[in-house]
Amino acid sequence: MSAIPFQTIDWNLIKKTEHPGESGTAYWQTLQLGGLRIRKVTYSEKYTADHWCQKGHIVHCLEGEFISELENGQDFILSKGMTYVVSDDLSSHRSITAKGVELLIIDGDFLR
Repeated sequence: MSAIPFQTIDWNLIKKTEHPGESGTAYWQTLQLGGLRIRKVTYSEKYTADHWCQKGHIVHCLEGEFISELENGQDFILSKGMTYVVSDDLSSHRSITAKGVELLIIDGDFLR
């Protein structure tokens, strides 16, 4: 990964993209810096992801609460101020929220 010079991110200037879930919708604002992806993600009320994800992430809950459900049956409830970390291919996980949530998600080559 190449060096990233100092910069600020004004999320108000980054376009939202819509990603339907099994139920509800995810809205992503994405900044791609080489092999590093930084996203501000909002899940609507009653959101359930439409797939099991194998990708590694650092996920920080900015507002609200969600469940990170693992395919092995474990559930982890994360609320404002909590973070989870996982490397690529170390779990099958998906997100679920009843009331909606706002997350900061960082992933990329460094989690391989």
